[in-house]
Amino acid sequence: MAEDPYGAAAIRRRVLAAWTQSPARFREDANTEEDHALGGYRDRVVIELAQNAADAALRAGVPGRLRLRLADGALTAANTGAPLDAAGVEALSTLRASAKRDQPGAAGRFGVGFAAVVSVSDEPAVLPADGSPGVCWSASRTRELVAAIPELADELVRRGGHVPVLRLPFGARAEETEPGFDTVVRLPLRDADAQALVRRQLAEVGPALMLALPGLEVVQVDLDGEVRTITADHRPDGTVLIGGTRWRTVTAEGTLGPALLADRPTEERARPTWRVRWAVPAEAPALGAPGLPEDVPAVLHAPTPSDERLEIPALLIATFPLAPDRRHVAPGPLTDFLVERAADAYVDLLRALPPTPRLLSLVPRGLPGGALDARLRRAVEERLPEAPLLPLDAGEPIRGRGRDMVAVDGGPRLLDLLAEVLPGLLPAGWPADHPALATLGVRRLHLADVIDMLAALDREPAWWRRLYEALSDGAPDPDALGALPVPLADGRTVRGPRGLLVAGEGLDPRALEPLGLRFVHPEAAHPLLLRLGAVEAGPREVLADPAVRAAVEGSLDAEDPEPVAEAVLGLVAAAMLAPGDEPWLAELALTGEDGDLYPAGELLLPGSPLRDIVAPDAPFGVVAPELVERWGEDVLEAAGALRGFALVRENDVNLEVEADDPSLDLDDEERWAEDVLARLGPQELPPLVPELLAVRDLELVDDWDAALRLLAEPPLRQAVVDPAHVVLADGRRVRVPSYTAWWLRRHPVLGGRRPADLRTADAVELAGLYDVAPEGLDPVLARALGVRRSAAELLAEPGGPAELLDRLADPAREVSRSLLRRLWTALADRVAAGDEPPDPPERVRALVGGVPEVVPAEDALVLDTPAVLPLVGDQPLVITAYDRAVALAEALDLALAGEEVAGTVESTGTPRPVPRAALEVVPDAPQEYLAHDALVVDGQKVSWWYDEETGDVHAGDPAGLARGLAWAAGRWSDRLLLEAVLRDPGSAATALAERDLEP
Repeated sequence: MAEDPYGAAAIRRRVLAAWTQSPARFREDANTEEDHALGGYRDRVVIELAQNAADAALRAGVPGRLRLRLADGALTAANTGAPLDAAGVEALSTLRASAKRDQPGAAGRFGVGFAAVVSVSDEPAVLPADGSPGVCWSASRTRELVAAIPELADELVRRGGHVPVLRLPFGARAEETEPGFDTVVRLPLRDADAQALVRRQLAEVGPALMLALPGLEVVQVDLDGEVRTITADHRPDGTVLIGGTRWRTVTAEGTLGPALLADRPTEERARPTWRVRWAVPAEAPALGAPGLPEDVPAVLHAPTPSDERLEIPALLIATFPLAPDRRHVAPGPLTDFLVERAADAYVDLLRALPPTPRLLSLVPRGLPGGALDARLRRAVEERLPEAPLLPLDAGEPIRGRGRDMVAVDGGPRLLDLLAEVLPGLLPAGWPADHPALATLGVRRLHLADVIDMLAALDREPAWWRRLYEALSDGAPDPDALGALPVPLADGRTVRGPRGLLVAGEGLDPRALEPLGLRFVHPEAAHPLLLRLGAVEAGPREVLADPAVRAAVEGSLDAEDPEPVAEAVLGLVAAAMLAPGDEPWLAELALTGEDGDLYPAGELLLPGSPLRDIVAPDAPFGVVAPELVERWGEDVLEAAGALRGFALVRENDVNLEVEADDPSLDLDDEERWAEDVLARLGPQELPPLVPELLAVRDLELVDDWDAALRLLAEPPLRQAVVDPAHVVLADGRRVRVPSYTAWWLRRHPVLGGRRPADLRTADAVELAGLYDVAPEGLDPVLARALGVRRSAAELLAEPGGPAELLDRLADPAREVSRSLLRRLWTALADRVAAGDEPPDPPERVRALVGGVPEVVPAEDALVLDTPAVLPLVGDQPLVITAYDRAVALAEALDLALAGEEVAGTVESTGTPRPVPRAALEVVPDAPQEYLAHDALVVDGQKVSWWYDEETGDVHAGDPAGLARGLAWAAGRWSDRLLLEAVLRDPGSAATALAERDLEP
């Protein structure tokens, strides 16, 4: 029998006697042990063994060392420290009765931690390391003893043989010694699942264990011969070196008052102390590095790991009261108290760390891990704005409170410069957009806000240049710097560089003072200002400044316009402008030869041909000779003075606006816009002319022969012959007549409106409708002026059909019957081809009694069938090819002759067969017709009639029968041939042969 130095036999007797006397006690012990092994301690065997080892070292006052080894299906834990004694055995063999309750600093407090071994082993043993007797517990041996007790046998069966393992200790002895250690715990593992669970827990042993159990200095983990050693060096300054990582810790502790322990169990109230410890790696590789390494579980340690998830980036080890499951914090005043103390200690931890941007990684952010985490971070966040954590100066140890600090994005040079004028500015290296700064109470200033604050500063121009240089680091945001203060050469300071001028080499700002320009002070000039919209001031750039334009526009009303003219003409000369480059210069006030002031655009150069072309009362002056002598004609022409006709150039002209409110200074420009809009028809959006080029002052011309010679030469020619392009809402570009061509077509510039060029054969058909164009006229210019060369050309042009109708309706024009027929046919052909028809005319030219006359459109009839001619012979008739008649009548809203007569046959006809000879000529003709002695239709005797509804041909004589048959068969051109055959049937062969000869 093994030795029994720990009184194991006595413990067994007491327990068995208690179970025998009360089987319910046996059941209660079994259930309680099972609850702990399968519940709160199901995966804590390694942690609990380490905790017992730490407590043993503390009790003996020696450095704690622990070796954990998994081999041959068993876990052994060898540790230094106080050896196992009888009190310890008795404590391990009971539940909820710890032998450490009076041991200061002990991690074990509740007397249930050793129950974790039952989750993986049925035969745990605690043995002295030197091989002397120890103690073990055994499920099988306990089961044998219980089975022999009649009072317990039934309960054992009902439990399926399950017994409480840790209630009955047995004597045991180690098979091997463990030199260098004092105690060995040996756990034969139950099965493969138990081995896997232990293997995982051994792999998780890391820094958290060493920090939670400061009694341990060395932990060695041996997994199947692979050994990993973890060391912890706890130093007086609160740092702990674990492996190669230095941890910074802050600890707070004290005594608890009775009120805080009132709701806690009795044995807990007997230990009225509290302790909070935070730990975080002292160094991190970068700002974004996490507060805790990956191998440290982000949970509360109390002191061993709980299930309370903490997302605060540091390890918290604190004596929070736990619920019975030993995994969650119990609510109550003690927990509330410790939350506040933990928040205080966390702020102390941050204060103990160097004031580097790494602090931002330790500010709680994101979603909380649970209710406790939410309470902790809320308490921490309440304290952070008042905590002096942030550096007031990069080179000084003085710290400031977050609520007193501001953060600005920028490089070191900018922040150093701003530090002179912005108290509490975070030094360079602190990311101004980091969300943790808001939690710290730091006020973030966007660069635009800083720029607003700088507007009130009074600094030398050189200081501003240093600021611009600092702002040039990286890629400045133009939007943020839009209101950047800039000192001017005249002593003012303005907001925003856009539009300011930086004087270029050779440019004297003093000579340009009359123009009111804003030049940057030379000592403040910097390339950044150019990137933000300032302009490097060459002559052209200065001319583009709005102040110059304003000075030009107001020069006529200026008290002394001469200095303005002098400055502007100097810029024009230096910029070497060409005429028309800057059209607005035409408003510059210049002196005429009569001593009066004129806008430059109303002054003629002395040699201008316009002096002899325009009317004597035209509102033009002539440039003063002294101006010509000083500046030369080229400079004055570039400034707007006229050598010839002035050209108007405008972009994106809105035709609807132009029709309502003309602004181009062109004669009748609103009517041109209205005509173009009418051509285009209704549009969803106002049509735009992207580039308008027009000749001005045409209404002032007196000598058109000379004027046309000028207009035929570049650059004026382009404004006449090139059409304008209109952009519609759908992106299409439509060609329309240019303003200049439109105006010229409507004025007697050729001795008559729209003359025709009758030198071509096709133009004969327009004789009488148009006047004859003069000899020698440039053909391209003539075409632009509306000179017509043929009806086909006229009708093919947009608006041509409407123009033809207007000409035909002009009683002053002469039109022969043959020409009228050709023109109506040509117009009908355009309509039949699907072209957009013109608007219905009010008057038309028709045949009245065979003579062309202009009549109201409502009186005219379009002849659509020849049968009605005898019935409407006295009506005005519009005659075209019969197959075009209907389309023409619909397009021009004219009545059809066939619809204006009743067409009632009032005589009686006799059915007769159509002669065979006639059918040989027109095989598709009807086989019979109705012969009348005297055919009467609508009370009038006629020679033939065709009933469109019945298809009947009525005839009163051979000529009428021939026409009726030809019309019915759609062979109207064969009517005369049919008449000849009907009068002489024997001539059919000859007549057909003659027809076959036709081309």
